[in-house]
Amino acid sequence: MTDEVTDGTGRPPGGGPEYVREDGARGASRGARTEGPEWRGWREATERALYGPGGFFLRPEGPAGHFRTSVHASALFAGAVARLLVLTAEELDTDEVTLVDVGAGRGELSAGVLAAVPAGLRVRVCAVERAARPAGLDPRVEWTGRPPEGVRGLLFANEWLDNVPVDVAEADGDGTARYVEVRADGAERLGAPVTGADARWLDRWWPLSGPGARAEIGRPRDEAWAAAVGCLAAGRAVAVDYGHVRGSRPPFGTLTGFRAGREVAPVPDGGSDLTSHVAMDACAAAVPARAAAELTTQREALHGLGVSGSRPPLALASTDPAGYVRALAAAGEAAELTARGGLGDFLWLSQRV
Repeated sequence: MTDEVTDGTGRPPGGGPEYVREDGARGASRGARTEGPEWRGWREATERALYGPGGFFLRPEGPAGHFRTSVHASALFAGAVARLLVLTAEELDTDEVTLVDVGAGRGELSAGVLAAVPAGLRVRVCAVERAARPAGLDPRVEWTGRPPEGVRGLLFANEWLDNVPVDVAEADGDGTARYVEVRADGAERLGAPVTGADARWLDRWWPLSGPGARAEIGRPRDEAWAAAVGCLAAGRAVAVDYGHVRGSRPPFGTLTGFRAGREVAPVPDGGSDLTSHVAMDACAAAVPARAAAELTTQREALHGLGVSGSRPPLALASTDPAGYVRALAAAGEAAELTARGGLGDFLWLSQRV
């Protein structure tokens, strides 16, 4: 649910920092190999670091205290989601519709959509988040820990899936995929071979190319997305994230950390975000065929919803100077949301139910 910023736009489009072992090889074992119960798989370690007691995402400042998402970049984003909600209501032939904001942060998108929806459309907004309800949030926003069942409307998950914890696999010297284990100080080692459902997921979606190759095992994200979409009785589900598809997977994975707007080494001590790009095609395939999938870039999706970075006509400056300044500012914000190499490269997965 985060878009950590290193350059004023969005997260880097590629993988995370590359690490080197003491023997010069790429991959795991950034620290000394020691025995003890502190070694955990990355999925368990991430769960503790982000959502355990005192976890990174449960802190009072919330995600916005460390980085900007598209929601924080401009109110135009919430306006576009509001237009998508209106379109969903039209498709359902109703004037009463629900927005489910999954991975709601501190409710910024939920509040923004309520401010942008047109009069006459009755909207129920459910913000789904593991952190406590923030003070001062619009009282019309329902705050819950899981999506409500039987919803008719729009389920929107902006940068949620990248923070669903996953395990990391690395191919050892013989090419065997093994779980990467990590300590709270970030040191890594190779653990047991990957087997069962995780092994099948790797074989289908992200086969390791050879010794040292790494991958994030996205199966928990597939399951989380399928469960979220399954809460819809009718409507549309949209996931927005930085991601990849088969044929363009990074050879050494994308796991990284972010803190205070800067990319840092992924250390599961609760002091930073831990994130990795999403295998969006795998998530799409996890949902039953009744929900046909559409995958596009944020640039294309927002253009289709009326968000354009086109500058206003210069003639407006003489007839309506204040309006020209407002339009110029909006064009700049739209350009950021749709920029190639930045937020515009995020992927939008849309599935109708």
